[in-house]
Amino acid sequence: MKKLKTMIQKLIKKARERISKEDSSHDFGHALRVLANAEYIASIEGGDLEVIIPAALFHDVVIYPKNDPLSKLAATESAQVAKEILETLDYPSEKIPLVMQAIEEHSYSNGIQPALLESRIIQDADRLEITGAIAIMRTFSSTGQMQRRFYDLEDPFCKQRLPGSKVSAIDFFYTRLMKVNFHTSAAKRLAKKRTPFLHQFLKQLQKELTEVQES
Repeated sequence: MKKLKTMIQKLIKKARERISKEDSSHDFGHALRVLANAEYIASIEGGDLEVIIPAALFHDVVIYPKNDPLSKLAATESAQVAKEILETLDYPSEKIPLVMQAIEEHSYSNGIQPALLESRIIQDADRLEITGAIAIMRTFSSTGQMQRRFYDLEDPFCKQRLPGSKVSAIDFFYTRLMKVNFHTSAAKRLAKKRTPFLHQFLKQLQKELTEVQES
């Protein structure tokens, strides 16, 4: 256990050094939250922490804006960077391919169904970041980066049209935030507590926009 704790400290230090500081929705704070989520899920569901911990920390070590065609390559490139980092730390060589697989399989946008338990845990830990208050903060951070509108002026809440994730931040609520699925019961329980806040936020926004229109 002491050896693992020492290695975790080294991994966290490497993650802090390598993760981008330019994208606040995928920064070091995001990595730490995904790590905390993953450790919590693993404490209930099981899984190999020697795979889960580095995969959580390095799953977004390479990141592109969501509207960049290269974004689909981010998970594969992150896995390769994780491999290079772990090799410099003399990490157990038999675990490195599993760490890479967990990172490659975590991607939501690539539509991968994870084969490993550890991959499912990392995917769920990452998806918890698109529930609740954190999800709203990250959505608007990405919106600024993508130069996407806050909401469609004609139909903010998609009542007369289909939502499109690249149209506006509020559209993203309907295409992603309120449609996320989870593999593990632990993640489902956490999401069930957080998701109602998304609906509360939309209700408040609708109220404020209506107040402006009627004033």
